[in-house]
Order: sequence, then structure tokens, then C-alpha cells
Amino acid sequence: MWMSAVSVQEWLGELAALEDPKMRVVNERHGDAHGVNLSKLRALAKRSGMNTELARELWATDDVAGQLLALLVAKPRELMADEVDRMLRSTRSNKAHDWLVNYIAKKSPHTEALRVRWFDDADADARAAGWSLTSVRVIKSPEGIDLDGLLDRIERELVAAPSREQWAMNETLAQIGIHHPELRDRAMAIGERLQVLADYPTPPNCTSPFAPAWIAEMVRRQG
Repeated sequence: MWMSAVSVQEWLGELAALEDPKMRVVNERHGDAHGVNLSKLRALAKRSGMNTELARELWATDDVAGQLLALLVAKPRELMADEVDRMLRSTRSNKAHDWLVNYIAKKSPHTEALRVRWFDDADADARAAGWSLTSVRVIKSPEGIDLDGLLDRIERELVAAPSREQWAMNETLAQIGIHHPELRDRAMAIGERLQVLADYPTPPNCTSPFAPAWIAEMVRRQG
């Protein structure tokens, strides 16, 4: 059986030593039960190197910082679709959910299978992941995707969607408007009518997540 040069318990000990109680309080407000600075976490991942077996062992500890480290050292191509699906359903952290989607699912050879599996799932967090992967299709490979059908569903479901799913669905709305000029007016109109994230606090020099503003700004930059 494979054994890491540094044991999982030693890695967890190093993560525990990096815990900042004040940072944990802030992170817990955002759904992340750990107090480890992410730059220091990334430094540990760099020291470890890519190692999927270590990632599996770290994930199995159910420690949030350990799972974040796992997502940084796992090789997406070495994780089967069922394994990525189980990981998604066992996340206890908003950051782990986001990293799993962006660092693993989006880079997996099973991305499309996962997108289809999650898109109509009974679990809202799985659906959110499905929408995130759908946004990638909208941008990079829209062939075979019913963009009008996506807009129909967004129009029906966006307002009442749970927050994580709503955020991901709103991204798909914006990306349709940005990358598909023939549907831009419709995407803008849906966003204006629904007003989802219209009041989201946006720092100066940052783009608002409100879809009409987001679309308009990105189109301006393209122009």
C-alpha cells in the first residue's frame, strides 16, 4: 500500500500549527471551518507536490483545511467521476466546494459526464456545480447546448434558487450574454427583470455580479 513520506497526521499537525483563531472566526462566518492562511496552505501544497493518494487520505479525515490541501495536490485526471461526485457531496466548506469545482471538476477528463450528472440533481449544491460546468460549455464549446433552453430555465428558476445555485446560474446567464451576441438582449432583459444580485456590494474597480452590468462591462472590454 502507498505510504506518504510525510504521514497524513503530520500534514494535519502542520495545518493545525498554522491555525489563527481570529481567522477561523472570520472564515466560519463564510462557511469555512478553518483558520489557515491560504497562502501558507498553498506553500504546503507546493512542498508536497502533486499526489493523488495523499489527497485521498487527507480528504478522508473530514478536516476542512486538510480537504483544501487535498484539492491542491490531487491530479484531476486520476480521479474517477464517481469519486469526484462523492467528494462534492461530502464537502462541508464553501471554499472546498468552489475549489473542487474549479480545480478538479473543470480539469477532469470526466467534466461533461459530471455536468450532466449534476445539472438536474436533487441536491442544490450539486446543481450549482452543474451550472458552473455549464458556464464553461457556454464559453468554450456551446455546440450541442440549448442556449435558449438555458435562458428559459434561468428565467423560471433564478429568483427562487438557493444562494450557491443562484450564483452559478447567474454566471451562466451572464456568460450567455457576453459570448453569444444573438442572445445578449434577451439575457440582459432577463437580468433586468429579475434583479438578482442588483444590490450586491461591489468594491470600486470591480465588476458587479448583476448580470446586465456584468455583460455590459465585459462587452465594453471586448470592444
